[in-house]
Amino acid sequence: MSLPSAAELREDTIAGRRSTTETVRQAIVRAHEVHAGRDGLNIFAWSDDDDARAHAVAASDALRDGNGGGLAGVPVAIKDNIATTTLPTTCGSRILEGYVSPYEATVVTKLRESGAIPFGKTNMDEFAMGSSTEHSAYGPTRNPIAPDRVPGGSSGGSAAAVAAGIVRVALGSETGGSVRQPAAFCGVVGVKATYGRVSRYGLVAFASSLDHVGVFGATVDDAARGLRVVAGHDPRDSTSVDSPVPDFHRAGERPLAGLVIGRPLEYFPESLDGRIRALCDAALQRMRGLGAEVRDVSLPNTALAIPVYYIVAPAEASANLSRFDGVRYGRRVVGDGLRGMYEATRSGGFGAEVTRRILLGTYVLSAGYYDAYYRKAQRVRTLIADDFTRVFNSGVDVLFTPTTPTTAFPIGAISDPFEMYMSDIFTATANLAGVPAMSQPIGRLDGLPVGGQFMARHFDEMTMFRAAYGLERSLGAEAQA
Repeated sequence: MSLPSAAELREDTIAGRRSTTETVRQAIVRAHEVHAGRDGLNIFAWSDDDDARAHAVAASDALRDGNGGGLAGVPVAIKDNIATTTLPTTCGSRILEGYVSPYEATVVTKLRESGAIPFGKTNMDEFAMGSSTEHSAYGPTRNPIAPDRVPGGSSGGSAAAVAAGIVRVALGSETGGSVRQPAAFCGVVGVKATYGRVSRYGLVAFASSLDHVGVFGATVDDAARGLRVVAGHDPRDSTSVDSPVPDFHRAGERPLAGLVIGRPLEYFPESLDGRIRALCDAALQRMRGLGAEVRDVSLPNTALAIPVYYIVAPAEASANLSRFDGVRYGRRVVGDGLRGMYEATRSGGFGAEVTRRILLGTYVLSAGYYDAYYRKAQRVRTLIADDFTRVFNSGVDVLFTPTTPTTAFPIGAISDPFEMYMSDIFTATANLAGVPAMSQPIGRLDGLPVGGQFMARHFDEMTMFRAAYGLERSLGAEAQA
């Protein structure tokens, strides 16, 4: 038996019809059913039933004191790169194995203050570098829909926790689509807000100008309520924006009549699987039937997104991951002198994909190559952002595209890094431009979920959710058929 929706859990908990301890007990039972063992999904990097029960008691005590927030009584899984003080934060890496943070992320504090129940740390690609959750020091996570396939990445554990029915809401992070892509592969909803809308304080940095904390939900409403809780200004994050946070779940009260939806031609190339194109076109036709207008638009610099992303992101990762040197925290391997200790610690602690990106980032930042690669990539990044500004200024309210060019692929099927990177081809642009974006299920191919993606102008998540609610209601059970 899966948990009720986040809204139902909150209402029943506040009304006294359901206890937080019973909700957590149900989540623990489901987690044990699907997580462990040879054929388990390997969803959690770290879990502690007693810790979850203690959080449930704390949430219950807060309710008795009259503090019933937006996620009261709702268990929320948390990605392993978001700092917590009661469970380790290891980023799926041996270099931080067992490390417990002395402080917690702002989003975790907001969860607790809302009455939510933190529930385990989910598996991920090491330091969020990957698109399949195969690059974890703790082994790959499996897709609950098809266990022989990947759940996507890097937030695959969080997507799988929702898809498996353990929790209704989970936190992830994304730098180039690592919430939306696994949401599409697992048949759930994944949303990242505008850059600056959600605090990054306590999120272990990968690429600081691209990183976002995102939210997974079993439905659009679950995701909307989760985002409402974690969003907001944070003085401890210099990139956090002081902008009012609306009640995103109220967006579903507005009809789609009069909404202008852009269909970017570059996201529907000839190479796109015709069946994915057909599902997207059917979704657009549904929204036309609800009164929305659909226009073909162009984002001409889209093809440059992956090359730009894989210059900017590794460059920032190279700088951010220099702190993991065996001196201040985490793993230390004794070597020949200080330099030897650095080399032994980093060589033994980082996996192959992290090493690859550090080397690439160091190269593009090095003397003689900075102008040729990094500076030029930043200029093209501006052009990509300008494409979005121009389209939204033309009267388009939201954009609709496929989330991914394929469905979930088999575990171990992709060994070529470039081929793996291309799975983010439709998602990386939103991170480069900083616009809000989300994925939701729009159907299945051969039993595997397909995601459709909405993108909106900066800080206009309400319009994005308006479109998503309308589409979800129209598709109904067809989105999972």
